[in-house]
Amino acid sequence: MSGASVLLEALRKQGVEVCFANPGTTELDLVRAMEEVPGMRCVVGLQENVCTGAADGYGRLTGKPAATLLHLGPGFANGIANLHNARRARTPIVNIIGDHASWHLECDAPLTSDIESLARPVSGWVERIAS
Repeated sequence: MSGASVLLEALRKQGVEVCFANPGTTELDLVRAMEEVPGMRCVVGLQENVCTGAADGYGRLTGKPAATLLHLGPGFANGIANLHNARRARTPIVNIIGDHASWHLECDAPLTSDIESLARPVSGWVERIAS
């Protein structure tokens, strides 16, 4: 079982049934795993703000947690306004944010960003998985 499948299984066990996703290439393992994890539905959005808004609306209407899958720090930043509102409303959302491969981070590519600093103000908990 891959790490992506383990993560999605853990989300399912906590009641997450839907993931609103705007993935990029760094998140492909998670996209593939969504096909393998029963009970996890992936809804693709064409922009990150759509995904975070949908996750907030879903959580408020159903009372169930939703997940988002977003591409790198800039993608997460596109959805921050909705996540601010969701945090204030105590909407249960788990945000999964991809990042560059560890060996690529030192190159300071154009989409490299401090994801943790972006996430802290709109999150109840922030953790980086480094391997």
